[in-house]
Amino acid sequence: MDIVLEAEISPQMSTASTVRLAQMVEDTGFARLGISDVVYWPDSFMVQALCAQATNRIAVGAMVTNPYTRHPVVLAGALATLDDLAGGRAFCGLGVGAGLEPLGIDYPKPVAALRRTVTEIRTLLNGEEAGGERLIRPPTHPIPISIGTRSPQVMRLAGEVADIALVGGRYLSAELAAQYRSWLADGAGRVGRALEDLEVAPRLTLCCSPDGDLARRSVKRYVAHYLTLIRPAELAVEPERMTAIESALARSQGWYFDHNRTDDEALDHLIDNRLVEAFTIVGTPDECAQQLESVLDMGFTSVSLNLAATARSTATEGLAETITSFSPVVASLTASS
Repeated sequence: MDIVLEAEISPQMSTASTVRLAQMVEDTGFARLGISDVVYWPDSFMVQALCAQATNRIAVGAMVTNPYTRHPVVLAGALATLDDLAGGRAFCGLGVGAGLEPLGIDYPKPVAALRRTVTEIRTLLNGEEAGGERLIRPPTHPIPISIGTRSPQVMRLAGEVADIALVGGRYLSAELAAQYRSWLADGAGRVGRALEDLEVAPRLTLCCSPDGDLARRSVKRYVAHYLTLIRPAELAVEPERMTAIESALARSQGWYFDHNRTDDEALDHLIDNRLVEAFTIVGTPDECAQQLESVLDMGFTSVSLNLAATARSTATEGLAETITSFSPVVASLTASS
């Protein structure tokens, strides 16, 4: 059984450093590399192109772009160009989008917007007309489209139209995995597809280091962010504690995945190891391997891993540590599959 591992890098460092990290991800044995599409950060598609040019095997794409800041025709043209440059290794990750409020952009009718975007992109990539025009140079390879979501409605859409469904908000349980599959199957059934017709990958955060305690400390802000979004009842977080975590997040500054963010000190004791391990693949290589096996035991053969930097002096150094530390886990999975 082949195991597909996908890595996502948020390109907060210099472009040259991101490209070096992309090469490390490929050398480690990941199958796909996603570059985060974040407003005010280095342009995802330009970085994707440079990463594709510097690699040979790994698939490269956005993780994830959205239908509000990039028109479907613009996306189709970018994908055709990327695929030509990468020799057939492009993919496209789509989602509703996040962090667009400072641009004055709302998220109207997200399911309809994603459906229209997928339809127009596929039409143009197939060399057909959309809006009365065709791409000058459509791709010669099929370009997989993935949809990332926590929403039941968007998950059903993914079941209808996506090649890959990236599901969840970093927290996973057997019951939640079954619910995700149920929503995807509902959507797939609407168009005569089977759930087996698409790849399903849970979205998880990975932070790996020989120093397991350092890795766990490094992701407490990640965990606080997703805990307040998902609020799994089975974790039984006391209301007073949840309120304190929300207050600590309000006092923190920057994106949760920004290495230069400022985390409120209270998060260090409010987010204990039980919560950290519920929301992340984290710790030493052996600990990460055990946690990943638990995910695969839920019936998944693909996992999408948002790479988190260990708390080193730079994001590049911290991400490199996560990648190299996780390398033996990837090698073991590749050998066993």
